[in-house]
Amino acid sequence: MSNVLNKAIVLVLNRNWQAINVRTPAEAFCQMATGVATALEVEGENQIRPVTWAEWIALPIRPQDEAVHTVRGAIRVPTVIVLANFAKVPKRRPKLNARTIRERDGNRCQYTGAVLKPDEGSIDHVLPRSRGGKNAWENCVWASKTVNSKKGSRLPHEAGLKLLTAPRAPKELPMTALIRNTNGVTDWKWFVNE
Repeated sequence: MSNVLNKAIVLVLNRNWQAINVRTPAEAFCQMATGVATALEVEGENQIRPVTWAEWIALPIRPQDEAVHTVRGAIRVPTVIVLANFAKVPKRRPKLNARTIRERDGNRCQYTGAVLKPDEGSIDHVLPRSRGGKNAWENCVWASKTVNSKKGSRLPHEAGLKLLTAPRAPKELPMTALIRNTNGVTDWKWFVNE
């Protein structure tokens, strides 16, 4: 039981059916059992229906479904739930990592302007970490590996380099834009971009 509850993931929609979060199956079951959310039974684009907890626990387990086994029998793990009384779309800044820095900087070396393939660049800390630089949007840029190696633990001007643009944190984005279907859950395709 705990294996399914730990590996499966449930998409959370607001009451307008916009993707806003992901939850564990255990969290989804709690929200369904308390009436905070209903699950969606998805049979295809035109066959999506909200299902209450009482109905959900009686649904048969289909071959494609994950299930948890309880003393009362197996219960299907939902893939998508809808919150009953929440209409907002929360905003969040993307996580700071190499991919998001590369995307923010348009795949360009921030010292030379050269367009780079993902494996040709790396994160450069403008103020090197060895000199107290932080892992922050305002201190990290995408740079070619050659330039980054040349710069080393120096400041840009000490290495004869100049930033093309000052690094900034990206704007907060609606959660709908940040949720990715990395596990390839078929039922999510109606609600999130691939």
